[in-house]
Amino acid sequence: MGVRDDVIQELTGPEGLFELTTEEVLGQPAAVFASRMRSLREMVANTANFGDREFLVLEDQRHTFNDFIAQVAAAATALQQRGIGHGDRVAIFAANCPEWVVSFFAATSIGTIVSAYNGWWTADEVDYATTLGAPALVIADRPRLERSGKGETDAPCLVIEDDWAEFMDAGAGAALDDIDVPLAEDDPAVILFTSGTTGRPKGAMASHRGLIGFVQSTMMNGAVRVFTEKRTNPPADGGTAPSPPTQSVTLGTSPLFHVSGLYGTALISMVTGGKIVYRRGRFDPEAVLQLIQDEGVTTFAALGSIGPRIVNHPRFGEFDTSSVVNVGFGGAPASPAVQDLMRQAFPNAAPSVGMGYGSSESVAVIAGIGGAEYRERPTSCGQVAIGFEAEVRGPDGQALPTGQEGDIWCRSAYTMLEYWNDPEATAATIDEDRWLNTGDIGCFDDDGYLYINSRARDMILRNAENIYPIEIEYRLDAHPSVSESAVYGVEHPEMGQEVKAVVVPTHGAAVNPEDLAQWCQEVLAPYKIPTLWEIRPDPLPRNAAGKVVKRELYA
Repeated sequence: MGVRDDVIQELTGPEGLFELTTEEVLGQPAAVFASRMRSLREMVANTANFGDREFLVLEDQRHTFNDFIAQVAAAATALQQRGIGHGDRVAIFAANCPEWVVSFFAATSIGTIVSAYNGWWTADEVDYATTLGAPALVIADRPRLERSGKGETDAPCLVIEDDWAEFMDAGAGAALDDIDVPLAEDDPAVILFTSGTTGRPKGAMASHRGLIGFVQSTMMNGAVRVFTEKRTNPPADGGTAPSPPTQSVTLGTSPLFHVSGLYGTALISMVTGGKIVYRRGRFDPEAVLQLIQDEGVTTFAALGSIGPRIVNHPRFGEFDTSSVVNVGFGGAPASPAVQDLMRQAFPNAAPSVGMGYGSSESVAVIAGIGGAEYRERPTSCGQVAIGFEAEVRGPDGQALPTGQEGDIWCRSAYTMLEYWNDPEATAATIDEDRWLNTGDIGCFDDDGYLYINSRARDMILRNAENIYPIEIEYRLDAHPSVSESAVYGVEHPEMGQEVKAVVVPTHGAAVNPEDLAQWCQEVLAPYKIPTLWEIRPDPLPRNAAGKVVKRELYA
């Protein structure tokens, strides 16, 4: 056994800090933690251990953990007073803010399913998700309602700026212990939307077990990496590593409707007693640098172009960023150059720079890498997380040998329950043994490290946002002057990829990129709008089956 195997055995074996056992989950045997929380309401209650520590910060709003518990209880009671309960849906359509977090845990504490709307959606996309999920209530902020093209959705709406105070007053004085709604581990908790090959968002529904498992497995796999590295590469001077900060302070730039913002920031901070600092408005590197300095930010996720935009800001050197000790990537692989850029800019975080590979469908992190091993294998997403099974399969569904590329499949106790109200998509993604087809192409090396070939899949990753070309192609093809179109991703040094559209006009028609962009903007979120255009007079190249051969377009 190697050092890592020894560490895993110590941590997950009998009486270990993360002791694992096997139980049946949704009809399949799965590795689970012997000691674990059973619901998100229990997670909220456990934050009482952190008492008057600050938890949620946004400008002049500063809420402690005790404040948070009281607010969740009040909001949960107010929801019940409106007749909302177990199995109903509550949609949240708002920017990152304390009210978002409180609403989420209030709803899940009474068995309600939160439908997390993408904050960039247009009216068309909001209407689709509202029809799909039929929420009993939409909790929204005014800017998103106005930007989506209407002052209200078709569902009952609570506007944070106008109605929040009265809403909270209705449940004031309630206690979390007074909520007697039974919650099961595999009860659904949240629907996170991800673009699909049908051109419409799909709602990946995760359970209480899945979200709690995300936290516990993330902490366990982090501990394995840290202890393994300490034993493999002890400090050169024989001393000890610097002590971690008394309280982690996370910059809440990742949106709460993403895995990284909700699971990776909010849930992790709740369990570790960390503070989350949010800010209003569009991303502003200088304002972010000011927050890092003023709040002593220790952790942030450098998703998409966030990291380079912060580091390359002309005033970067004028701010004190020495508090930053953790920088992570996710959503899309970071190039080796960007990894090194972060290490150089944040030297106190250099030893811990890492990334996690997962998705809305996998819920928990499938594989992770950091520290020295990330330097050695900068294009890998790490070894499979403990508690996960993963395979690379060929077209026949059989596992492939090491080194051969194929579809990445995974399985754990935490995999999404289903796509909400979409049994066909669910069946195409999760098999009868609850193996999940991630939709990614990759391979394992001889040491068990997983590598993803991001160019082999159709999905575009722009600034950590998933974009499926077919959604844009459908819109372009609906234009009266467009005969056919093809959309694909082009590498970009900061955004990861940008969107390019190749358009063939109908015979005799004249089209221009400005008009086509405006056409797309009517129903698509801004991040999906192509920034590169090619108007092509010849038909698109197609194979014998009639499918567009995109590689010939960008060859």
